[in-house]
Amino acid sequence: MKIKIVILIFSIAIVSCEYNKSVNIDLVTDITTKGDGLSCGHVYLTVDDEIISRNTFTYGEEFYLNFNNILGFKKENESVFPGIRIFVTDKTGDTIMQTNDLYDIYDAKGLNISPLELTASLTTAKPMKSDNEYTLFVNIWDKKDKGTFTAKMDFNVITNKLIEIEETNVSYNEIYIFSKDRNIAVTDNKISSNENIYIMFEGLSGFSEKDEMVFPGLALKISDVDGKVILDYPDLFENYIESGVSILDFKARISADFMLGKTEFNNPIFCEVIVWDRISDANIKTTTKMNVE
Repeated sequence: MKIKIVILIFSIAIVSCEYNKSVNIDLVTDITTKGDGLSCGHVYLTVDDEIISRNTFTYGEEFYLNFNNILGFKKENESVFPGIRIFVTDKTGDTIMQTNDLYDIYDAKGLNISPLELTASLTTAKPMKSDNEYTLFVNIWDKKDKGTFTAKMDFNVITNKLIEIEETNVSYNEIYIFSKDRNIAVTDNKISSNENIYIMFEGLSGFSEKDEMVFPGLALKISDVDGKVILDYPDLFENYIESGVSILDFKARISADFMLGKTEFNNPIFCEVIVWDRISDANIKTTTKMNVE
């Protein structure tokens, strides 16, 4: 308890003596923030507009880092002119992605919002990989003055545990569910009957090659909880039996997609996708349970 009191006093001393400089750490989400001329009332994470207290995300999941009630910006005609950039590093410290100024669209007129809230979003997909650790950096600055505010957060990216995978002599980089209509990865396995859903395979290898071509088959079957077959496509790649598929295209990404429409069924549904090699015994099967809303 004595140690905690000393740390608290020391933190207050830093804030009061350094003229609007601050350092804060969220022990739950591991977000560290530093202000120099700018201050922030509350920094928090959201997914689908819900506040979260975690720093582990399913591959393809999008989250927002929100900065509420930011003070210290110099005003011109009652407007402020913030800039925001983000970049991500891997566990070796190499920068794997970065953005330009996310708020440059407000350079001409600025923002006249009170209280001022700024957001930065990140989708945990390529060039990130599942089962890896990363660090997110967010830099905020005043374009009309010298004030800055930064945030740093370590986070983990994991595979979608709701996708069951069985493979024989096959390896892969990522397997995930994607909604074309929402333009997001589906991480909670909740879909709508009228949206285009893709089961995505990236980095498949282990298939036999001939003249830089592979010869895969791709089956898709969907049934409901009562065993009723909703969709059944034995081979979506039947047009490539003779010609094959470019090994580069195959390894980059292949997918099986569907839309349920007005079909009658009972939740949950079970989506099974099988990719197999017509030349060898290499194959991979995914099974996913989904709820249609």
